[in-house]
Amino acid sequence: MSSNPSPGVTTAFLFPGQGGFDGEALRRAKERHPQIGGVFERLDAVTDELYGRRISDVLFGERKADLRDLLDNDPWASQVAIYGAGLAAYEILAAQGAVPDVLAGHSLGEITALVAAGAFSAEDGVRIVAQRVAVIERQSGVDGRMVALAASAERTRKLLELVDEPLLAVATENHDEQTVVSGPAGILDRVVAIAGQLDVGAIEIDTPFPFHTPALAPAAPEFAAYVRKLDQRPLNRPVYSPILQRYYEPGDELADLLAEHFTRPVRFAAAVRHLRETGARVFVEAGGRAALSKLVAKVTAGSEARSLPTLALTGGRLALDGTLDALREAGLAAPERGGLAELLAPSVPADVFAAYWSERGHMVLELVRTELDAFRRSTGTRDAEPGPGPEPAAAVEPEPAAAVGPEPAAAVGPEPAAEAAPAPEAPAGPASGSGSEEYDRERLFGELRTLYAEALEYPEDVFEDEVQLEAELGVDSVKQVELLSRVSSRYGLPPRESGFRLATYNTMGKITDFVLQQLNDHGAHTSASATG
Repeated sequence: MSSNPSPGVTTAFLFPGQGGFDGEALRRAKERHPQIGGVFERLDAVTDELYGRRISDVLFGERKADLRDLLDNDPWASQVAIYGAGLAAYEILAAQGAVPDVLAGHSLGEITALVAAGAFSAEDGVRIVAQRVAVIERQSGVDGRMVALAASAERTRKLLELVDEPLLAVATENHDEQTVVSGPAGILDRVVAIAGQLDVGAIEIDTPFPFHTPALAPAAPEFAAYVRKLDQRPLNRPVYSPILQRYYEPGDELADLLAEHFTRPVRFAAAVRHLRETGARVFVEAGGRAALSKLVAKVTAGSEARSLPTLALTGGRLALDGTLDALREAGLAAPERGGLAELLAPSVPADVFAAYWSERGHMVLELVRTELDAFRRSTGTRDAEPGPGPEPAAAVEPEPAAAVGPEPAAAVGPEPAAEAAPAPEAPAGPASGSGSEEYDRERLFGELRTLYAEALEYPEDVFEDEVQLEAELGVDSVKQVELLSRVSSRYGLPPRESGFRLATYNTMGKITDFVLQQLNDHGAHTSASATG
């Protein structure tokens, strides 16, 4: 197959690296998704062979696995846990009919991406991860760490020039305000001190070694020689490398390229921008925590891109649930069996329906929406008040222990509620389609404020006329779209025109004026529940 995706690229699956592991989220998901147990059973045979321990016993035993404990006591287990969680998340998504157009990984996550694309078996993926740890441990004198700086890559390089240490390096470029530095521990202390004098925030990264630094160059040949002995197979999915800044090609010798990862930086922000520019609009983080999904939200801010985590806990809930709901709603995953699949095709095997829905589900949904809108306009009827929809996976700031580094000293607004509450019933307004009585703005503003406050579980008084929904309240664009859809359904507004831009309506006042204009132009509607 061609290594580059077709022009129809829509969905990118991303695999995290250092810190990309949430033990509690993985345990919860394992209770409901058999793919997790299946993946880790395959990994157990290899870790038992290499370390005399089953990774499943480490992660799912009586003692709950914590990333910090794994790093302190079993560095190999921390790396295998990150790899295994990413692969398990991918298997869950695939089983739900979610088919990515492209895969990409952050550092260690590139190994997971290549395995998911079929380049190596799951077992050989563990061997590659284990060998990566082993060759670094055999390099005497590699005593280093990684630190995230709240600065651009350009400013960070200028800061490193002040130290003038050849083993220091920019390891990852996460977004315009976050760069990770890797190097000897003692030298990094000087970097952090200088950063403090310049008011640049700096926070330690949870990692066992200083990856992506010249200090690891001696370990690369031994690693490449080991991987070269493994069975390399053709990719069945395109894989884009943030390190190489290109797609892997059929003739690539993966052993040599993976060895280059030891010393070359991860240009994650540039990779996300490239994928976005070539059509990707949904980024799904296949793995633990929500580090990459948060970074994607930073890099793609202002666009319509969606950023969805999986094996992470948000508001006490497993993010995977909301992500699967969001993918189904977008036609990017198969509907749950027993629901639409059972209604439309009860005799069709689940895997066949999943493949069909992955390819054409979005077309079916769009057709149904168009037909329903036409039906409602022709009959003068409308839907009943909708209940709460699935929680969209809101992108929030990176956590201190995130694989790709936290967002130092960042201001974070309130997060949307984990589960939206049902909107209150609308008071009866002028008769539908009458156009003879204008809707009162003050009354409409009060109704919208109540709807937004209850859906987000915020106090009503924070929704002032000029309050910025995203900049001040932290309501991301995905949640805003969902809320505006509720408003449109509740008041019977016509479909939004193709030129509609969400960014134009970024305050409660502007939302109110938009809805008021639509009501007065097309006639105010009341909810079905209000009209009886």
